Order: sequence, then C-alpha cells, then structure tokens
Amino acid sequence: MVREMHADDPQQLELLRVCRIGRAQGLKGEVTVQIFTDEPEYRFAPGAVLYTKDGEEEYVVENSRTFKNRWIIKFEGIDDRDASEAANGTVLYGEADDPEEMLEADEWYPKDLIGLEARLAEGNALGLEPGTVIGKVVDVIEVAQWLLKIRLADPVRDADGVVVENSALVPFVDELVPDIDLEEGYLTLNPPGGLIPGL
Repeated sequence: MVREMHADDPQQLELLRVCRIGRAQGLKGEVTVQIFTDEPEYRFAPGAVLYTKDGEEEYVVENSRTFKNRWIIKFEGIDDRDASEAANGTVLYGEADDPEEMLEADEWYPKDLIGLEARLAEGNALGLEPGTVIGKVVDVIEVAQWLLKIRLADPVRDADGVVVENSALVPFVDELVPDIDLEEGYLTLNPPGGLIPGL
C-alpha cells in the first residue's frame, strides 16, 4: 500500500497534509473538511492531533462523523459557529508514521520508492536471470491503482537505433513487486510477459 505524501509538506517536521477546514456545520463548532488523506478513519479518530503548517498550533479531534461522503469534525476548543468560521481555510497536517512500523505493515510513501533500482525477482515468471537490472523507479502514479513508472536501463530501439520505448508502468501489487529493500536501494519485479518492453 502507498501512503499519500504531498510536495508542500513542511520541512521542519515530518508532517503530511491531511485536510483543509471548510465551512461551519451547525452551531456547536463542527466543521466540514476537504480531505487529502487516504486514511481518514485513522487521522480523524477522537484524540488524534493535527497541526498547522508551521507545527505551532495543535487541533485535537474531539469527534468525527461522515454525512453524504463528507467528513464533519469537531475539534477541541472550537465550540461555536464563530470559532468554526474563523478556522475556515486552515490546512492541517499529521505526523508521518514511524518508518519501522510502516515497513512491518507493508506501507510506503511514494518518495521512498522513487529512485529505487528495479531488478528481476528470484524465480520470475519470465525465466530470466534474477537480479537483472530493469531500470529505475522515476515516478509513482495514482490512477485506478498505484503504478510504478520505471525508466528502462535498456530502452527499446527501432531498426535505426532510435529509442521507441524508454519506460514501463508496473502495477504496485505484491505479485508483481514482491520485495522492497530501502536500505539497499532496490525493489524486485516479477512481471508477466509483455509488461516490460523488450522482455
């Protein structure tokens, strides 16, 4: 699983953009939020702490609920409509999770994957030499599923030697990407025939 991480994250803390506070909801301090996270149940659980971009202001979730696919949050200390309207537009961030815990849960941030060398896995379906370098991860793309964009080490060329394909898109699923080693800087691929140009 890939965790969302955004380019405008504050530098001083490892914080991830979670939501932007929207309009007041009712008279008791509840607000709607525009979410930027793929795990709202975790980020908006009672007691969860969110921060402003500079990390100086804390917003503690008192309770949360969904209504017609929208999240409605009540933060501690925002107790009336005036206070909730004053918070409108505030962007909130959450702390990044511990890398070791993420590793155990098999979760990754896109920035962790970009730059990794892509090698063929042991016992790959193509029957090719394990460890053969396919290329390098240059992007992580979210469409219907997460895709790794691999820049090929050996681009496909036409009869005149002109490069016709220099990258491949690989679905980021366990069957196709069995191993990831951040320390060693590589991941392994077990692609079916036709997925990687030239293989």
